[in-house]
Amino acid sequence: MKILLLGEYSNVHWTLAEGLRTLGHEVTVVSNGDFWKNYPRDIDVSRKDGKIGGISLLIRVYSLLCKFRNYDIVQLINPLFFEFKAERHFRIYKYLRKHNRKIVLGAFGMDYYWVHTCSTEMPLRYSDFNIGSTLRTNKDALKERKDWLNTPKEALNRYIAEDCNGIVAGLYEYWVCYHPRFKEKTTFIPYPIKTKPDAAVCSKAELPIKIFVGISKSRSEYKGTDIMLKAAQDIENEYPTKVELKIANGIPFSEYVEMMEGSDLILDQLYSYTPSMNPLEAMSRGIVCIGGGEPENYEIIGEKRLRPIVNVEPTYESCYKELKKIVENPSQIQRLKAESIEYVQKHHNYIKVAKEYEAFYKQLLKQD
Repeated sequence: MKILLLGEYSNVHWTLAEGLRTLGHEVTVVSNGDFWKNYPRDIDVSRKDGKIGGISLLIRVYSLLCKFRNYDIVQLINPLFFEFKAERHFRIYKYLRKHNRKIVLGAFGMDYYWVHTCSTEMPLRYSDFNIGSTLRTNKDALKERKDWLNTPKEALNRYIAEDCNGIVAGLYEYWVCYHPRFKEKTTFIPYPIKTKPDAAVCSKAELPIKIFVGISKSRSEYKGTDIMLKAAQDIENEYPTKVELKIANGIPFSEYVEMMEGSDLILDQLYSYTPSMNPLEAMSRGIVCIGGGEPENYEIIGEKRLRPIVNVEPTYESCYKELKKIVENPSQIQRLKAESIEYVQKHHNYIKVAKEYEAFYKQLLKQD
């Protein structure tokens, strides 16, 4: 197959491309590298600052459109797959739809269905937008609701979701938002990770326990990193000889991975049910994730035995309690590390995931 992957979130498309290429497919990744994270891509469409940057990007994208034709599959990372307003995407989307066989929409992150569902129906006990039946009112949640509800972004997302051939959800949370509305075209496929064949766990835990926290630029409160970081700092202060805290703040992915290497625990995504790309990358290296490991996460992938994620409720108290439990009983770390490696190899290996995408794409192509 000839496949075009447009846009990037946390290395999902580039890792998927590597898997699909291994299976013999021709794949092109077009993205801005997910901003400062600077993930690899075949064609760069990053935007420079200011109005001139927007105009330059628009000219570049239009000049590239002739290259974005005659693909079997075009997959969009999000309804906003380029760095300009929703209104400008309509014409580009229609062009892609006309000149390629099948269009797939990724349900991988922030979009109308995620914001709307979590803010109104609230099928999740907690999310980026609700805690129980209470709406979150932090700055980022308010901004995203304003951006996506009753706006051109909503109109674009609804149009593409209705019109596209298939929708792929990468996390349980996103599947819950799309599947009830688009049962016939929505599928769940786990995120792809290049697993480490040589990943191994030492036979004995060593002190200090190394805790890693990655802070996303301007998204700390929204993702709950502020709460997790405070809990980790308090634990470090309480156990100065047993705990070592390392913090990465808004750095490129290559540096992030380098800083993360050798850690024992990673704190990530307080309001998530499931581990996303960064904690999965950490788990593939034998780093234990403290974050989203709700029962629904294991159910959707059919995992009945492994429970490598230290699940926390979206509160400081829960984070602090779980960290304290691990620090005072470090013997469990080695088991959780080994399970983390096995879990990612079993469910997220990029070749396995690429085969699931391949099967989904072939199913869509049969509908011609």
